[in-house]
Amino acid sequence: MSRDVQGENLGPQLPLALRYPPDQRFDSFIAPPEGVIPALAALATAADADWVYLAGASRTGKTHLALAVCAAAEQSGRRAVYLPLAAAAGRLRDALDALEGNDVMALDGLDAIAGTREDEVALFDFHNRARASGVNVLYTARGIPGDIGLVLPDLRSRLQQCLRVMLDPLSDEDRREVLRDRAQRRGLVLEDAALDWLLTRTDRDLGALVALLDKLDRASLAAQRRITVPFLRQVL
Repeated sequence: MSRDVQGENLGPQLPLALRYPPDQRFDSFIAPPEGVIPALAALATAADADWVYLAGASRTGKTHLALAVCAAAEQSGRRAVYLPLAAAAGRLRDALDALEGNDVMALDGLDAIAGTREDEVALFDFHNRARASGVNVLYTARGIPGDIGLVLPDLRSRLQQCLRVMLDPLSDEDRREVLRDRAQRRGLVLEDAALDWLLTRTDRDLGALVALLDKLDRASLAAQRRITVPFLRQVL
């Protein structure tokens, strides 16, 4: 699972290829909970789909799926936007007002605005408007609505009405599969021995591992060498 986060620019839209990197699609999400991909695909493409609330610890794939929803929506001809709420904290009403007119909205990281009453009121108002106008919304957070520090009871109540999906941390085998998938998408071959070396001797955080893979890709191209254990020892 890729964990890239969109930039903080809330202004002009970027081209689809830049907004939604190809690594972050439904088909590249490893070990999804049962039913989550169909639910998110419906949210992206169907006007009457259930709204979804994705909950999970850091690095469980929430941003990956939020970006995948937006990519799927635009590929089906719908207007979509991804908003990292940390980038809009303290000015959420203005940010949401600026993004009206979309068919699908992915609001990533509710934790960032939880406890700030002005932002929570803005989100509550947005939620009601979006319901009334037929916009589909995806929320993500590190916990369920009652556990992330929201101070507005009415907002908690609205969020609890969404279809809730819990994402679990990846197992070691899932991490291995993510790295193998990312390597293949870059045209790299990672032997099992090299994968074992990476998973046992480097930061086990998946985001750090994927970033490390980018570094190894560049080093491999520069040295014109395959990624083997001796090469890993030399580079790292």
